[in-house]
Amino acid sequence: MTAPAPTTTTRARTQRRERVPAVLVLEDGRTFRGQAYGAVGETFGEAVFNTGMTGYQETLTDPSYHRQVVVMTAPQIGNTGVNDEDPESARIWVAGYVVRDPARVPSNWRSVRSLDQELVDQGVVGISGIDTRALTRHLRERGAMRVGIFSGAALADEAVLLERVRQAPEMTGADLSAEVATTEPYVVPAVGEKRFTVAAIDLGIKAMTPQRMAERGIEVHVLPATATLDDVYAVRPDGVFLSNGPGDPATADLTVIQGVLERRTPLFGICFGNQLLGRAVGFGTYKLKYGHRGINQPVQDRATGKVEVTAHNHGFAVDAPLEGTTDTPYGRVEVSHVCLNDDVVEGLRLLDTPAFSVQYHPEAAAGPHDAAYLFDRFVELMEGQRA
Repeated sequence: MTAPAPTTTTRARTQRRERVPAVLVLEDGRTFRGQAYGAVGETFGEAVFNTGMTGYQETLTDPSYHRQVVVMTAPQIGNTGVNDEDPESARIWVAGYVVRDPARVPSNWRSVRSLDQELVDQGVVGISGIDTRALTRHLRERGAMRVGIFSGAALADEAVLLERVRQAPEMTGADLSAEVATTEPYVVPAVGEKRFTVAAIDLGIKAMTPQRMAERGIEVHVLPATATLDDVYAVRPDGVFLSNGPGDPATADLTVIQGVLERRTPLFGICFGNQLLGRAVGFGTYKLKYGHRGINQPVQDRATGKVEVTAHNHGFAVDAPLEGTTDTPYGRVEVSHVCLNDDVVEGLRLLDTPAFSVQYHPEAAAGPHDAAYLFDRFVELMEGQRA
């Protein structure tokens, strides 16, 4: 009896077991050689590093990582496998994955398959067995940059591969929100008694974010990134939420945000939403050298002096003065939160308009729960406006 021909997935797994050679090529010419991890082939993106010791499944499925090749600084990845409860979206969004020591066998009661298998099944090209400490140090010194990972038939002369990396698009100027956002509105119902209605503009929203609002009695209407001001107010919102997302905030249309501010509807933005609120009131944004990505970033709430350990994923930041207030068309604005590592602006608060934002992820998926109070602050803002 003739055995059936192997499927693409089977071939990829067989190649993985045979330790297919792979190479990572940075746009400045530095290379790292290892073995294929996940799918075999080629991929391009922006090389960034994530300092989280856990939460790799949430990282992989975070739409904010669209078109980025993520380097994990934790030495061993894949220990707990993959389950069907923790993904933050319907697919893996990272363009490529870089690990030092992949777990040989996952061990967790919730695991249903290995991380390697998941990467193969979703066609995510990765590399393992390289010195991720040296790569992370290089990115800290030189900055995030374009990168390519090549394995199997994609391997070629390094000069040829380098030229292909340098032809890949840069993150500066990239308009990516519509590529990761929902194309159709959907509703996440309130848990228990409904207290408020929120229009959440999906710029790359994570699944846990509307869930955190629903737990507070909020019915969340998730709208596409292309939603108009009429679309927002068609749901009769008590508040508007701006989600996280990928790309350069300088490419975004600010019409809807400015319209919400003019109508004085309570507004809360996180991550990419923080950058857009900053631009909407008149501040600029700039690209960080290597960004903040991980679940251990110290941020100070300047109103209380409290230091929070927070989850981050951003490569751009708001350019606003850290001290005092700034007059804008929407009233006075102050910097409410600041990163204690590098003084990057981590939050804005409007003093004369009901709006605020933070640069990090209060939904804590994955990550600490120090910032969960921000959803309560949003509720208080809507309560105050209603009163």
